[in-house]
Amino acid sequence: MQAAPALASIGKLIRSSHERFDGAGYPDGLRGETIPLASRIVCVCDAYEAMTSGRPYRSSMGERSALAELRRNAGTQFDPAVVDAFCAELEAMRALRRRAVAVAV
Repeated sequence: MQAAPALASIGKLIRSSHERFDGAGYPDGLRGETIPLASRIVCVCDAYEAMTSGRPYRSSMGERSALAELRRNAGTQFDPAVVDAFCAELEAMRALRRRAVAVAV
């Protein structure tokens, strides 16, 4: 953290964002709730963004497929509570968009 002292307070969160809920991640092999909550949230958000964004080596995955993948890996790669909250929030955002479109029409 000497290169960016202003980021020292979030260094542990960033370091832990590749840990897996089942303990098979890196760099420290943390498991479950020993992984900081913010890191577990970043892990789910990062995975979703990676799946739904195109890459030079593959096309993007649709939203429903990405959510199914998150759910399939809840409890192993991802914290199940974070996956549930993430999916619920996306559904709430979808509902708001549908209402906004209905009002605009």
